[in-house]
Amino acid sequence: MSDRFVILGAGFAALTAARELRAHAPAAQITLIAPKPEFVYLPSLIWVPTGVRQSSDLVVPLGPFLQRQRIDFVAAEVTGLQDGGRTVLTTQGPVENDGLIIATGGRFIKKLPGIEHAIALCEGIPAAETIRERLLSLDSGRIACGFGGNPQEPTAVRGGPMFELLFGIDTWLRRQRKRDRVELVFFNASETPGQRLGERAVTSLLSHMAKRRIDTHLGHKPLRFSPEGVETEGGQIKADLILFMPGITGPGWTHNSELPRSPGGFIQADAHCAVPGFERVFVAGDAGSYPGPDWLPKQAHMADLQARAAAANLLLAMRGKPAEHVPRPELVCIVDTVDSGILVYRDPNKNVLLPPSRLFTWAKRWFESHYLKAIR
Repeated sequence: MSDRFVILGAGFAALTAARELRAHAPAAQITLIAPKPEFVYLPSLIWVPTGVRQSSDLVVPLGPFLQRQRIDFVAAEVTGLQDGGRTVLTTQGPVENDGLIIATGGRFIKKLPGIEHAIALCEGIPAAETIRERLLSLDSGRIACGFGGNPQEPTAVRGGPMFELLFGIDTWLRRQRKRDRVELVFFNASETPGQRLGERAVTSLLSHMAKRRIDTHLGHKPLRFSPEGVETEGGQIKADLILFMPGITGPGWTHNSELPRSPGGFIQADAHCAVPGFERVFVAGDAGSYPGPDWLPKQAHMADLQARAAAANLLLAMRGKPAEHVPRPELVCIVDTVDSGILVYRDPNKNVLLPPSRLFTWAKRWFESHYLKAIR
């Protein structure tokens, strides 16, 4: 009887894990469980508000991919686990497995009062389209842009897309000849936002804001949102449009399981992406909390690295061998401004920052095309 592998999710980590398992276990039965058989290329959501990309460019139906990879699909939401992870509970019933990889992603912490008055770009296509509509209708006024964190897990933050969105909107407003009538302000609880990118990157980003006449409101914790703007510990930021990326926590369904969770609410993982206390259960991507440096990113590239390690270690476990693959901590980020890009690279040994160049913008777009082509 062939091995039965189940993968939870349909994002970067899930699809990478599926390809790795199929490549090295051609006879295995692989099942993917997710609400919809589609993949959304989230890093390019930054381009939807400014019209560089249409929503349809970023959504890939997974039917052809699943057929090529000979993967079964269950359209359902995960609700819990039983039998030490050997049974996945879903809205369509239980699904049994011999090995499990959890890649259901994280979720936003939406506890700030009035959070409904802010738009979180990475919530998906509808959010990006809403921002686009608001920008088109805004002829004058003020836009406030910021991001939050997880107080119990400092690494659980996604600030990069907000820097890109901010700079992209600035570029778009200038092209529309509306920049003189629309003010931009960036707010954050830290005086030095973006620390995971490195000290030089923070200095560079703040310098670019100054050059672009983007106001800053830093070092003051946001308290609440309203139709009038953002209230912080340091005062009120008046705004006609609030763009805010909340901090991240783990998937909600884990509350109905015995999975170990980190202080920030993520599934606890060891250095090999294995879930302690659970046999042949691994986690990859934003759903997990991993050992590593305090700058360990929550981004697609790191999710892919974790998924490859998780799949390789699961295959070893199926043969009764100990895990040996550890995902390399690596941050690769191109902070795009629509007409140029700033390259940031970080690993345990170095932190590289390269100045703005149109080449990096085209590199980011090429990688998008390359990645999506492999899935389509």
